[in-house]
Amino acid sequence: MLHHSFTMIATIIIFVAQTLVVVSSLPEADKISILPGQPHVKFQQYSGYIAVDENKQRALFYYFVQASQHPTSKPLVLWLNGGPGCSSVGVGAFTEHGPFLPGDNNQETRKIDVCVGDKTVTYLNRKDVQQALHAKLVGTSHWRTCNRNIFLHYDHQNIETSTIPILGSLVKSAIRVLVYSGDQDSVIPLISSRSLVKGLAKELGLNTTVAYRTWFEKRQVAGWTQVYGDILSYATIRGAGHEAPLTQPGRSLQLLKAFLEGKPLPSVE
Repeated sequence: MLHHSFTMIATIIIFVAQTLVVVSSLPEADKISILPGQPHVKFQQYSGYIAVDENKQRALFYYFVQASQHPTSKPLVLWLNGGPGCSSVGVGAFTEHGPFLPGDNNQETRKIDVCVGDKTVTYLNRKDVQQALHAKLVGTSHWRTCNRNIFLHYDHQNIETSTIPILGSLVKSAIRVLVYSGDQDSVIPLISSRSLVKGLAKELGLNTTVAYRTWFEKRQVAGWTQVYGDILSYATIRGAGHEAPLTQPGRSLQLLKAFLEGKPLPSVE
């Protein structure tokens, strides 16, 4: 069955827009009546395909979830996972940030090693789930969260291309940027992330507006943060691994909420 998780969180790209506008523009055929095993909810869900190249018949699959509270006043959050070749639906929506997480039920067709914990793969490979999500797995016998073929054939020069100029252009356009790291992330060390932000701030001539300090969530130290020019922020999430929303959901949500609201992270217990 699906267990209710916390409100959707994301961190990659933020578009300030009302979800009501998004819902009204989505095709009715993409509306999800109910996902197999999900509890009763009052928010709406949509999924389907967005064409990116009609001539080559290329499209991106999307899964949209309306905010559970006050949706007309909430910003739209777009979550993109990396890899390359990893699914933003499988890794992101159904593993990291909800609103549902696949759990145990008697309809699962194979046992899952609890040390791996990939119940998402089993759930999303169910035909009734794929039908509910309007997924069209043409030529795919078994869906995986990450596609090794895409990874092996990816242009690795793109991986080596620095994203610093992109972040710099966002800041120059007066768009707030937050870079975060889990302090237990073994893939992207927090020292590297902090050095990146510090170097970018120096390049842009931004002075420190919030000195490096702790921030809190539920009266516990949740991490450290530093802000440059009130527009470029860096934060760590204490106890979080590479997938911060999965390993520290409460602290990740607090971090995103403060960022979306344009408020500083809590500095006291």
